[in-house]
Amino acid sequence: MNINTLIFRNLKKNLKNYYLYVFALIFSVALYFAFVTLQYDPSMDATKGTIKGGAAVKAASVLLVAIVSIFLLYANTLFIKRRSKEIGLFQLIGMTKNKIFRILSVENFILYFGSLILGILIGFSFSKLIIMILFNITGINAIATLHFSSKALIQTVIVFCAIYLLIMLMNLVFIKRQSILSLFRVRSSTETRVKKMSKFEIMIGIFGIILIASGYYVSSKLFGGDFTTMPQLYGAMLFILGSVILGTYLFYKGSVSFIFNVIRKKKGGYLNINEVLSLSSIMFRMKSNALLLTIITTVSALAIGLLSLSYIGYYSAEKTAENSVPADFSLINKQDFNDFKDALLNNGIEFKKVEIEVIRVLVNLEDIADSEFSELNGSQDAMPTAVISEKSVEGIDVKKGETVFTGYSDLLQKLMPLHDSGMTELKGKTKNIKLKYLGMQDEYPISGWFTGFGSPAVIVDDHVFQQLKKDLDPEIQRESSLHIGVNIDKEKDVQKANDLFHELNLVERWGNASQYDMKAEQKQSMGLTMFIVGFLGLTFLITSGCILYFKQMDESEDEKPNYTILRKLGFTQSDLLRGIQAKQLFSFGIPLLIGLLHSYFAVQSGWFLFGAEVWTPMIIVMVLYTVLYSIFGVLSVLYYKKVIKASL
Repeated sequence: MNINTLIFRNLKKNLKNYYLYVFALIFSVALYFAFVTLQYDPSMDATKGTIKGGAAVKAASVLLVAIVSIFLLYANTLFIKRRSKEIGLFQLIGMTKNKIFRILSVENFILYFGSLILGILIGFSFSKLIIMILFNITGINAIATLHFSSKALIQTVIVFCAIYLLIMLMNLVFIKRQSILSLFRVRSSTETRVKKMSKFEIMIGIFGIILIASGYYVSSKLFGGDFTTMPQLYGAMLFILGSVILGTYLFYKGSVSFIFNVIRKKKGGYLNINEVLSLSSIMFRMKSNALLLTIITTVSALAIGLLSLSYIGYYSAEKTAENSVPADFSLINKQDFNDFKDALLNNGIEFKKVEIEVIRVLVNLEDIADSEFSELNGSQDAMPTAVISEKSVEGIDVKKGETVFTGYSDLLQKLMPLHDSGMTELKGKTKNIKLKYLGMQDEYPISGWFTGFGSPAVIVDDHVFQQLKKDLDPEIQRESSLHIGVNIDKEKDVQKANDLFHELNLVERWGNASQYDMKAEQKQSMGLTMFIVGFLGLTFLITSGCILYFKQMDESEDEKPNYTILRKLGFTQSDLLRGIQAKQLFSFGIPLLIGLLHSYFAVQSGWFLFGAEVWTPMIIVMVLYTVLYSIFGVLSVLYYKKVIKASL
């Protein structure tokens, strides 16, 4: 057999065993090339002035390189260890280490650069689709074209050539350092097996669970008023980050073994075949892979959390815009309204007008705000607040000595929570009026320009409103005291009305606002973030899923003799497969579950910073991630099925 035949046979064997690695490599190259093509695509000029598309894509491509590099280097480490016996046999028949390295280099070259070429072709084919997805998400009106960039090609080739050289360097160092004897032992020494847990390991396991739980608890209190200064807030964030990451590592290092050991002791050591193949194996495998699983879990939680938050912002774009601009168009003076009205009538656009008079007074919140409010508000218990009459808001009826607040943002409710009832005082220039506070309403009747975009508006009886109007403090009044809302009757006329709003330059005057524009701006900014985080998250999901799959492949080969013994003892293929399914449920399910929990508490602690809706976008992201992640667990079961079938 000559060298060329040997290389060809090895390639055929490796391609059969590592098809998922080849797929992940092709996918990574395709995605990176498509991203870099975005960076140099002329159609991305449409994003200038609204979202920094080119800069954001460039930053994402750097992160993409980091993810792909780590994956390829780690996968290569697993593969070279799997081929250790083969390398040892080559040395036994007289091959030098340099010759073996050349054989492996040629094999890797063909496999790697074949995947690189195919990935570039696929990336080019899908680059137009990716641009179309980006434009559709961000709402940009531009035509996506299929554009081949020589700069993107050169950049992709340079990056993946550098990764290839690193892989070859790792292989060279591995081959040079190993003796023939160590090459035959390397696979058997990769996993640590422990028969009995020590007291120290039990303590580590319990401590890991305590750390994670304490991190979750502090995150739930992060913006609840418990931390009132910036040093306290930063300290709490660092504690959450440190306790959760360290707790995750200790969880894999000791908690999993501790929990499964408790289950095993409760059964008195009598385990059925399913428990032998799942619990006993997982107890010790996860411990030796603690660092890897910690990284996968942490980055998974980061990907899910960031994607959930960006989707919350995108999903809440309409709600956020409606809260800030309650009508289709908001204006603050009659002249602007008259100009806009004439333009609408001239173009046959029907509309309805809403006019609300707004004044500002100092509102004393001492009795209805938490004690931390004083510190957050500069040691002042009263703040300038917009006040409107009950007659201006439908469905609101307050008596002369009563008041309700409305339109308080989720963010400020977290930072400065108000009680459900109490007494408050409205301070005019010379007189103060005490009123009974009846609680908070959800409506946003006036433009955010009057309230400061998030602060509540105070609704009072019309008689009280007239009293306050006669006793205004001119120093705290806005330049306008009139909110004029314009609602377009027909949905199809909104965009045309928005064009007229811009033609009259009304949008350039401070205080005027278009709900249509605000929705578009929110979707553009959060849409680009969601697009980038989504693709980076998808890349990490596929690479991390492949790594766990490769680990299961490795473990299945190690455990093949055990399957042979069990089959000879009379256990059927179905018996063993049920145990393997339970094992995969733990192997893939535990990192996924912990990652989902981490992301859940992270999102819950700060979702209100991004939008007004939380549950629907968060659940959609988590379900989608779980479904895609589960595919690798199913593939692992199918691979184990082949190994079990071949064990006899």
